[in-house]
Amino acid sequence: MKKIFLSFLLLILLGFQLLAQENSVDTVLTKQISDKEKPSLLTKVIDWYSTHLNYGTITLLMAIESSFIPFPSEVVVPPAAYVACDETSGSTLYMTDSEIVNVLLVILFATLGAMIGALINYFLALFLGRPIIYWFADSKLGRLFLLNSEKIKKAEDYFVKHGNISTFVGRLVPGIRQLISIPAGLAKMKFAPFLLYTFLGAGIWNAILAVLGYIAHGQKDIIDEYSHILSYILLALVGIGILYFIIKAIVKKRRKAKTSFYQTASYNI
Repeated sequence: MKKIFLSFLLLILLGFQLLAQENSVDTVLTKQISDKEKPSLLTKVIDWYSTHLNYGTITLLMAIESSFIPFPSEVVVPPAAYVACDETSGSTLYMTDSEIVNVLLVILFATLGAMIGALINYFLALFLGRPIIYWFADSKLGRLFLLNSEKIKKAEDYFVKHGNISTFVGRLVPGIRQLISIPAGLAKMKFAPFLLYTFLGAGIWNAILAVLGYIAHGQKDIIDEYSHILSYILLALVGIGILYFIIKAIVKKRRKAKTSFYQTASYNI
């Protein structure tokens, strides 16, 4: 059964690869005209999303964002949280008279979508294996999704270095968060811890984005006035995070040195 599944997925990937090769000439010839006359795909999706804001589209776009397809969660969650606080919006996101409850619902469905995307990456890596994943990342279709083997290797190195907890911490690290589920699948990480860490990491990230949207609701002047202070706070948080990893590395190095010393001393005795 597993061999049939792998063969089926491989055929799909090869088919996409052939289609990408056939369309490459037309893409090159029309690229300049298309760039000038048509809005980008991302712009089209954002425009569509702004007119179809609901829990289904939040879940869908967050599933895409959390998979190997590049899409910014920053354009999904904050606008949804903003609209969920606006009684006059007429949106289905304004479910109750409590803004907090509405924002929590946005976070819940965004996290559900992130879980779906993460599971797609996890199971693809688990069943396809490292050679096919790296081959796909360097293929024309993979590069269309802004993938390459270096990005996969970076995510895998991060997972190897930090272990299973990286599926939690990695959800908060730019450049790692969308791909951290792939090395988890390649390493055949246990499913229950993977679900737990991914849910917690994705939930925290979505909560941060939702809070930004909630704050922005009716507070544009305040944000403009204190934006520099917010920048300093973010920089301070980044600095604290870097300091944490430095201290952790130093402590680990000292423990290793101490262990080596005691082993040497015991051997001499």
